Amino acid sequence: MKSSGIGGQAVLEGIMMKYKSDYSVAVRKPDGEINVIHGKCKSISEKSVFFRLPIIRGIANFTESMVLGMRTLTYSADYYEEEEAGMAVSDKDGKKNKTGKLETIFAVAFAIILALGIFMVLPFFLSQFLHTIIVFKSTAVLAAIEGVIRIVLFIGYVLAISLMKDIKRVFMYHGAEHKSINCVEKGLDLTVENIRSQSKHHKRCGTSFLFIVMFISIVCFMFISFENIWLRIVFRILLVPAIAGISYEFIRFAGNTDNKIVAFLSKPGMLMQRLTTREPDDEMIEVAIASIEAIFDWRGYQRRLEAMKNRQEAKAKSAKNAVRKSRAQLKKELLERERENKQRAEERARILKEMEEKEAELERIAEEAQRRKEARHTAPMHRDVHDENLIGLDHFLDKDIIKEASATKEDTARDNKDQPKSRTTAKIINFSDYK
Repeated sequence: MKSSGIGGQAVLEGIMMKYKSDYSVAVRKPDGEINVIHGKCKSISEKSVFFRLPIIRGIANFTESMVLGMRTLTYSADYYEEEEAGMAVSDKDGKKNKTGKLETIFAVAFAIILALGIFMVLPFFLSQFLHTIIVFKSTAVLAAIEGVIRIVLFIGYVLAISLMKDIKRVFMYHGAEHKSINCVEKGLDLTVENIRSQSKHHKRCGTSFLFIVMFISIVCFMFISFENIWLRIVFRILLVPAIAGISYEFIRFAGNTDNKIVAFLSKPGMLMQRLTTREPDDEMIEVAIASIEAIFDWRGYQRRLEAMKNRQEAKAKSAKNAVRKSRAQLKKELLERERENKQRAEERARILKEMEEKEAELERIAEEAQRRKEARHTAPMHRDVHDENLIGLDHFLDKDIIKEASATKEDTARDNKDQPKSRTTAKIINFSDYK
C-alpha cells in the first residue's frame, strides 16, 4: 500500500491533519458543530538540501512535528475551554497569538526535557542500580536491561494516562485519524461507513515511531562504554537526534511497502498502538473527514490509485498467461533468435555492400564527367556547319569556280603573248683584264 503522504494527530475533541505544507485542525464544538481551520507550515527542508538528506530529514521532521503538534493541541484546548465558557475565539488578536507562540515553545521544550528525563536518564540510573545488585560485566546486557526498563516505563506511562477521561477521548480520535487515513490509502470513498470498517492501527503512527526509537537506542547504547557515568549520560542524550532520524527512515519505508519482513518488524509497534487507540464513534469520524477534506483531494488520489491498480493487474495477468517453457524449448528459441540475428546481420552487410558499390559507381561517373569537362576546355574550337539546304547548290558553285579558273588562265596566257620575250645572255668575265 503506497503512502498518501497524509499525517495526523489527535487533539482535544478534534483531529489535526497535515499534507505537505498544509495542515488543518477540525474541532467538535460543544454545540455539535465542526470548526475547521487551515494553515501553512513550511518545512526547513524546503529551504536547504541539507535538511532533505536521510537521517537529517528525520531529525528536522521530528522537531517540526512536535512544534506543530503542541501548537494545535494548545489551540484545541484553548478553543474548547473558551467555547465551554461561552467565549469566542479571537485569532486576530496579535498579543494573544504572540503569547500562544511563547507557550508553545515552552511546552515543547518542557516536553523534550521531561521525555529525556523519564525515558533516557531514569532507565540508565535504574540499570546502574541493578548492576550493583546483580554483578555482570557485559555492556550489551546492561544496555538490554536499560532498554527493557525504558519500554516498561513507556507502557506504564501510557496505561496511566489512559485512565484519564479526556485522554480516553483523545485515543478515540487517534483511532478515527488512523481509520480515515487507511480508508484514503485503500482507495475507498471517504464516508463514515467505509471508515468504520478500517483498522485503527497504522504503520506510520507516532506510537510505532517511539517504540522503534526505544529499540534502536538499545543497539546504539551498547557501544557507549565510558568509565565516567556523566559522560555516558551526555552521550546518550546527544545520540537521541540520530536515533530519531534512523527511526524516521524506518517508519517512512514501512509506510510505503508491503514487504513481509518489514511488516514483521513493524508488528511490535502495531501492538503498542492497542494502548494508544480506541474505536471512535461516528461523530469523531465526521471530524476526521472534515479535517482531511480541508487539505487533501482524496478523489484525485483515488483515481491515481485506480490507474496504478489497473497497471498492476494487467502486468500480473500477462505474467500469468505466460506459459512456462522447458529447457529444450528455451534452447530452441535461443537458437532461433541467434539464426534470426545472423540473418539480419548478413542482410545489413549485403545492403551496406550494395550502397558502397553504388557510391563507387557514382564517383566513377563524376570523375568521367570531370575529365570530359577538362578536355572540352583544353581542345581547339572547331565549328563545322552543315546545312542540308545548301547541298543542292554545290554543282552551281562548282561551275562558277571552273569558269572563273578558265578565264583567269586565258588572261594569263594572253598577257604572256603580248609581252616581248627577253633573252638571257651570259657574259663571261675575264678577270685577267683587270690586272
